[in-house]
Amino acid sequence: MARMAQEKHFDISVSATTQFLAEQSDESADKYVFAYTITIRNAGTATAQLISRHWIITDARGQVQEVRGLGVVGAQPTLRPGESFEYTSGTSIATAVGTMRGTFQMVGEDGSRFDAVVAEFTLSMPRVLH
Repeated sequence: MARMAQEKHFDISVSATTQFLAEQSDESADKYVFAYTITIRNAGTATAQLISRHWIITDARGQVQEVRGLGVVGAQPTLRPGESFEYTSGTSIATAVGTMRGTFQMVGEDGSRFDAVVAEFTLSMPRVLH
């Protein structure tokens, strides 16, 4: 059986930007709050839907928080090829510097399940990292 000339494939890219929220943080209480904006882009040739998320958040002392849940900011966006979805959320850690990484669990239009990997990114209070 011959394969289709252009087989549909899944390629979800994820990028992140972060911002320290000084007004919500309390250094004396070891509470550092960060906003992060995630952009999810479908760079593949097949439609896919984001179903759930899994975050691993680590502070400078090695304390790990794992966060799992359905969708992102109350949505389970479906992305056709070339489309993107952006959202902003937040997290709190006990140190001025930390990291986040994770995966988005996706379902393709053909029912196949796969993970879109979110590469580790840094949470950092300004003037802490040089």
